[in-house]
Amino acid sequence: MIEVPYIEIAPFVVPEVNDLRRLWLQGGYPASYQQDEEISYDWRINYIQTFLERDIPQLGINIPAITLRRFWVMLAHLNGTLLNASKLASSMGVSIPTIKNYIDILEGTLVIRQLRPFHSNTKKRLIKSPKIYIRDSGLTHCLLGIESYNDLLGHPVLGSSYEAFVIASVIEKLQRFEPGFYRSAGGAEVDLVLQKGSKTIAIEIKSSQAPSLNKGFIEALKVIKPDKTFVIAPVDKPYTLKNDIWVYDLQSFLRLV
Repeated sequence: MIEVPYIEIAPFVVPEVNDLRRLWLQGGYPASYQQDEEISYDWRINYIQTFLERDIPQLGINIPAITLRRFWVMLAHLNGTLLNASKLASSMGVSIPTIKNYIDILEGTLVIRQLRPFHSNTKKRLIKSPKIYIRDSGLTHCLLGIESYNDLLGHPVLGSSYEAFVIASVIEKLQRFEPGFYRSAGGAEVDLVLQKGSKTIAIEIKSSQAPSLNKGFIEALKVIKPDKTFVIAPVDKPYTLKNDIWVYDLQSFLRLV
């Protein structure tokens, strides 16, 4: 019997393009990335409409496009936060199983990602809910009405958008690693934990050009005990922050690994 390989064709990612700012703002769909800001934004509006009104029904899913769009916009506002199905259900006026069905649909069609919590061998109480990320930053920005890079810089979702963008890029590059995040009930947290066999990498993501580490991150490292620890931020060049924690810009990090 001939085995048929399964290949997920993802949008453009960092190593494949030269303009990181454009990729972050406009996303990795070729028809969006390759246009100027205005044309790209119009293309994404049409793509979202087509996805909801044509592609979803063709899969046999009978959910009104306006309902699924409203839910998708809510997730864009909550990008990178813990899934709270009860709160979402209350906001949408539907049941918790319905919310989980919406999430399954958007995840199955590859427009969102559930990042599962990393469970280390510890007696600490850990958060069990996944985080929800929209996979393409350009779609996130379009759902939120962010048309230009200047709009993005002044928007409250700047930090969460950058975090989602970095996580999508790293996961695509390091596909053999199991991705997750760490958060204890006490607030110790690491944005991204990558594990392959006995090897563990901890990554904190900061949108600031002068990133600093909080106590919760340091406490989390004591529990995870990663082999390597990085901070990914928009810095000019890599440098050591403290205790063998390296700060890298996204492009340099992806070349390193």
